[in-house]
Amino acid sequence: MPAQAFEGRECVCQFRRGICDQSCVRDMLETPLYMTAIKLKGRRCLVVGGGDVGLEKVEGLLLCDADVRVVAPRVGSELAKYAAEGSITWEQRTFHDGDLDNTFLAIAATSDTEVNIAVCEGAERRAMLVNVVDVPPLCNFILPAIVRSGPLAIAISTAGASPALAKRMKREISQSFGEPYARLAVILNDHRGWAKGTLPTYQDRKEFFEGIVNGDPDPIELIKRGREDELRRLIEERKAQYPAALGASA
Repeated sequence: MPAQAFEGRECVCQFRRGICDQSCVRDMLETPLYMTAIKLKGRRCLVVGGGDVGLEKVEGLLLCDADVRVVAPRVGSELAKYAAEGSITWEQRTFHDGDLDNTFLAIAATSDTEVNIAVCEGAERRAMLVNVVDVPPLCNFILPAIVRSGPLAIAISTAGASPALAKRMKREISQSFGEPYARLAVILNDHRGWAKGTLPTYQDRKEFFEGIVNGDPDPIELIKRGREDELRRLIEERKAQYPAALGASA
């Protein structure tokens, strides 16, 4: 249930106003969010709810190799398939507070307000990460819209103000930053070991990679035109310059 639907009802957010006065929603855009990328591989993550929204959240967690557990009396066909093949664990029942034990992150994706509040409060008691879908006041983190291409991931957040705007931005960004940028990321990663072993300082490594990314010819244009071999040759030529330059300055 969206936060706006609580107006005039008992307050359930962190402000505990008694009767909801919507102050949590009005102040939402004034709260700065700490943007980060969390490593979830092998970590237990809980999704409460088995509908379409729960499916969306589960698939996002699976993309990050999380250990996903779903608690719901019923799930859709896709979630049932994931459970049958062993990709997720499905507990076919209602949520209990103990479901949050030994869990890194929880997402509540149900249409039951009381269940969503229970997930939020239980997670907060455990100092866990928790997201209640479409109710920002009950979240301590917000899920951004993500554009993914290979190792490249671009996150778009409107601080919960407008998911529709975030979706539009996702569509436009995916058209502007796609496969060529992902390919460049892979190519540059191939040279990280050399840079760490050869270039002695962070500044040296920064200048090396920025010289490639912002160089002439533009590496993105070379990739778009199918000229990756030329790009790799230019990188090797640039690498050959560094030992001499560092030795001369020693």
